[in-house]
Amino acid sequence: MKLESDGILIGLRPLNERDSLAHIFTREHGMLSGVLRGAVVAKKNRALVGQIGFAAWNARLDIQLGAFHWEPAENVAVPLMMNAKKLSFMNSAFALIVTLLPEREPNVSLYDSTIDMLRNLSQSDSGYLDWEVSLLHDLGFALDLSHCSGCGRTDNLHYLSPRTGRAVCDDCATPYMDKVYKLPVNLDITLGFIAGVCAQMGVSVPGARMLLGRM
Repeated sequence: MKLESDGILIGLRPLNERDSLAHIFTREHGMLSGVLRGAVVAKKNRALVGQIGFAAWNARLDIQLGAFHWEPAENVAVPLMMNAKKLSFMNSAFALIVTLLPEREPNVSLYDSTIDMLRNLSQSDSGYLDWEVSLLHDLGFALDLSHCSGCGRTDNLHYLSPRTGRAVCDDCATPYMDKVYKLPVNLDITLGFIAGVCAQMGVSVPGARMLLGRM
């Protein structure tokens, strides 16, 4: 079995003295995991987290871990290296993808938005929040700020239901002020929804995402 696609190298850790376990988020096949032979000892074209390139994944059976051939073309992490906050956004995005996305399930829109977010991070931090909102949408937790979930009105929408992800007007929110989120949407709010997704999946919120709240 062979899968090929453009992708982003989002995770890399040593398996032994020569090889690494790689996670590559691909445009055509979603999140893939596999062995990257010689990644630990490579001198030229060394694989690095944050690279965009071309991945070929091979396995005899589709239930096997498989192995990668990786051809890097660009490293979007380089412009972020001197800014700890921007680098933490990249690390958080990668950790969330590895933790929450099923393997080999294509998600072209999220792949494209991830590429856009990474390339724009050197100019602005705001794109990361939009990226998390997109991730939640793809996981089935779309935030709806168009009208009140209680009465349907479209004005005075200053709150958000943590249960439904839908806007709540001032009047409907009054009895639940200790439970609803205050708009606008921010990283604390999206973290609440991400924590709910992680709880449903039986996994912990990635440490890289938790670190954002301390910066």
